[in-house]
Amino acid sequence: MPHPGPGEVCVRVSYAGICGSDLHYFLHGGFGKIRMQEPMVLGHEGCGIIQAVGSGVDSDRIGQWVAVNPSLSCRVCDECRAGRVRFCTSMCFMGSATRNPPVEGVFRQHVVCTAAQALPYTGETLEEAALAEPLAVCLHAISQVNGLNDKRVLITGFGPIGALCLLVARHAGAAHISVTDVSASALDLARQLGANAAYDSSVPGALDALTEEGGCVDVSLECSAHPSAIADAITATRPCGTVVQIGMLGLETTAPLTHIVTKELNFRGSFRFDVEFEEAVKLIASRKIDVRPLITQRLSLAEADKAFSLAQDRNQSMKVLFKF
Repeated sequence: MPHPGPGEVCVRVSYAGICGSDLHYFLHGGFGKIRMQEPMVLGHEGCGIIQAVGSGVDSDRIGQWVAVNPSLSCRVCDECRAGRVRFCTSMCFMGSATRNPPVEGVFRQHVVCTAAQALPYTGETLEEAALAEPLAVCLHAISQVNGLNDKRVLITGFGPIGALCLLVARHAGAAHISVTDVSASALDLARQLGANAAYDSSVPGALDALTEEGGCVDVSLECSAHPSAIADAITATRPCGTVVQIGMLGLETTAPLTHIVTKELNFRGSFRFDVEFEEAVKLIASRKIDVRPLITQRLSLAEADKAFSLAQDRNQSMKVLFKF
C-alpha cells in the first residue's frame, strides 16, 4: 500500500468505471494527438475507502467512503486564478497521457491523492459514487445553457454521458426530452429513464418531426461526436437555440455551418468540469439523480478483457465497473 504524504490520503479503490477515453487508450494507445509514451494505469472514475492519511489530515477520515476527483490543478496559473481550473496549464488528471510521464489512473487497488480530491460520500451503496466524475461532466455541460426548465431538449448519442445528461435534464425541469441513437437497447433504456421520445437516427426520416420548420429543439446536447449526430443536433435546434458539444473523438469532423449561421445558433463546447464534482457527489448520494439503472456490469480486474469488450457494446452494457 502506498503511503500518503502531507495533506494526502490513501484510498483503497472499491469501484471504478470504464470511460470512453479509457477505451481509446486501450484500443488505440490514445486519441487525437494524445498518445501514450509508456505503459499507464487507466481509469479516472473511481471511489473507495480511505485507508491511511498523511500529516495534516484528520485521522477520523480513515474508513470514510469517498468519491475520487481525478482532477488536480496547480491553482496558480492564469486559468486557475481566473476560476477555470479545467484549463489548468499544469493539470494532473488521473489516467491521462497528456503529461509525460503520464498520471496513473484508478484501475488499481490503492490511489494516493490530496485530501481535497477525496470527497466524502454518504450514499447507501458505494458503487454509485463511481459515476460522480461523468455526472460532473454532464452538470458542467448543462451549465453552458441558461437553464433547462420548460425547455425542449435533444440528446444525440445515448452512451453513459448521454444517459446522465438525460437524468440531469429531467432534474433541471426540461419540458420534453428526445434522444437519438442507433442502438435499440440504448433507446429502450432512454425510454425507461424518462425520455419523451427516442429515435433510431439510422432510419431515414426518423427525425423529421424534430427538424421541420427549421428545428423545434431549444437545447441540443451532442454526446457522440459522430458527424451525422452533430448534423442532427444542429438541424433540429431552433433559431437562436443552443447546441452543446460534449462528445469528443479527437478527430477532425464536419458540421453544417450554414445552419449555425442562418439560425444564429449558440454552439458551445464543454470540457470536463470544475466545481460540479462536489455537486455530483451530493446528487448521487441523495439519489436526487439515481444512477443505479446505468450500472450494467461489475467485473474484477482479472476480467479486464471481458470488461473492455462489454464497454464497447452498448447492446450489452451501459456503464461497466471494475469491482475491487
